[in-house]
Amino acid sequence: MNQSIKSLLLCSIGLLMSGIALAQVDSNSELFKTLKAKDSILFKIGFNKCDLEKSAELMYDDLEFYHDKGGITHSKEEFISTMKNGICRDNNPEKVYRFLVEESLEVFPMYNNGKLYGALQNGKHFFSTDENMYFENTDNYALFSHLWILEENNWKLKRVISYNHTSIDNRED
Repeated sequence: MNQSIKSLLLCSIGLLMSGIALAQVDSNSELFKTLKAKDSILFKIGFNKCDLEKSAELMYDDLEFYHDKGGITHSKEEFISTMKNGICRDNNPEKVYRFLVEESLEVFPMYNNGKLYGALQNGKHFFSTDENMYFENTDNYALFSHLWILEENNWKLKRVISYNHTSIDNRED
């Protein structure tokens, strides 16, 4: 490949990457704060405290949840049932807590003809049976992407992808 084509290609990649970086909203924006609060309801209240009704209010009935270790969940009803019979079952001796890695959270707005209709929320989270765990001490973390849809001034969760679950026990050296 000649030098001018390489330069053009590198310049194009640089412009594309800068456009992607600019698409993320600032952590002080209303959108970022709103979706961070929704994340908190889903996990601090729903997952960690097992108040599944609060989480369910934020989900579409046709929620799809894709998990790299646990497979696909095809509806809100199936997701809530899995939670009730798993992590949130009565007297669960292995209760797991979820923690957001605060500085990892990103929000990317989505527009249709200039009108905000949704947002993609990405981040890193970790899990522990110790409800006082810190990220620096854990070996159990994953990445996530949440697709939120804005409908009648309400944000609802439509799609979830939880992936790259990693622990000391299953890391490749």
